[in-house]
Amino acid sequence: MNTAKIVKVGKERLMSVLVGPHVSEKSARISEGANQFVFRVLRDATKPEIKAAVELMFEVKVDGVQVVNTEGKTKRFGQRIGRRQDFKKAYVRLAAGQTIEMAGPQA
Repeated sequence: MNTAKIVKVGKERLMSVLVGPHVSEKSARISEGANQFVFRVLRDATKPEIKAAVELMFEVKVDGVQVVNTEGKTKRFGQRIGRRQDFKKAYVRLAAGQTIEMAGPQA
């Protein structure tokens, strides 16, 4: 049994934890084969908050959450050098038989 202290948070916080789905070739491949989904989340979000948010919003059972902090890339804007914002993404593994419908129903 995990004895880690889980902080109880309100629904407002949980609804704001998930920024949106992270769409890439890798995330599409993972969602098809491994029953995992990738989300961009708030930079200060914790694994228990992410798990609770996914379970609340999509009504599924989450088996595990892995988190990656991604540094923003350096990009040029004309002659100026800028930097994209850092972000955090979460790999959410669902229980067997569970799925999330990311797009609307197919026509």
